[in-house]
Amino acid sequence: MAAESSAYPEPTDFEVMRPHYHEKEDGFVTATIEISPFRVKGESATKAGARRAAIYEAEKTYHSYHPSYSVRNPYPKHFKDHEGMVWERVPPFQRSTYGDYKFTDDQGEEDYVDIETMLLWDVRPADVLEDADA
Repeated sequence: MAAESSAYPEPTDFEVMRPHYHEKEDGFVTATIEISPFRVKGESATKAGARRAAIYEAEKTYHSYHPSYSVRNPYPKHFKDHEGMVWERVPPFQRSTYGDYKFTDDQGEEDYVDIETMLLWDVRPADVLEDADA
């Protein structure tokens, strides 16, 4: 089987490039990573989060050029963040309805969110409770 190829760089190529950051008036940060002539952008509450969001966009864009490529999930299957909130990956058959992860908020209400929003909020694992292919 021949390897797929295209002019679009692999997502790992974006990981080694230094982003250009722009702080917006709303307090969010945009990271732009460019491998000429290609550019990806990510937005988050912090510079590190914006960089992670841009790399995730590179993953999704590469997948659009190579449909057999599996986009890497930037989060473990089940983890606790630095604020003590527990996050759990939603089963594949429920993701189109609910989102990618579920969590319980401060009032004890269960809620759902997609990976892009988690990156925007700069959710980061503190303790991995379970890690598996999700």
